[in-house]
Amino acid sequence: METGVLAQSKDLGPILVMTLAAVGSGWGAGIAGMSAIGAWKKNYSQNKTASFMLVAFVGAPLTQTIYGMIVMNKMFEIASKGQYLWCIGLFAGIAIGLSALWQGKCAACACDAMGETGKGFGNYLVVLGMTETVALFVMAFTLGLLGKF
Repeated sequence: METGVLAQSKDLGPILVMTLAAVGSGWGAGIAGMSAIGAWKKNYSQNKTASFMLVAFVGAPLTQTIYGMIVMNKMFEIASKGQYLWCIGLFAGIAIGLSALWQGKCAACACDAMGETGKGFGNYLVVLGMTETVALFVMAFTLGLLGKF
């Protein structure tokens, strides 16, 4: 059993994928959240009903953290056998995190549009789903690649 810095450095790949996915999720949800708050403010100032449905848009980028966790768990399994997976963790984490960031930006536009019109919820969800698909593909392809180790 290895100890010290060398053993700990095997954990860098799994930690990178989880951290970068979570950073993207936080960033994306934060951007969408600011837009939802702005849309609600407009509705309240005009004595309109503020749609609680905007919360669905704000929460959409959070699922990428789950995808990062799934990949991280598989990577820890492989790292425990002595593999170093830094690059896989770095690039998968960046891709998943960017998916969450851009999904949050799309969600911010959806919040603005729905807050203004009260219409289009299903259409906006389709766009968010397409943006999320990138993260799902990265997770699936990364798990497939990790299965070869």
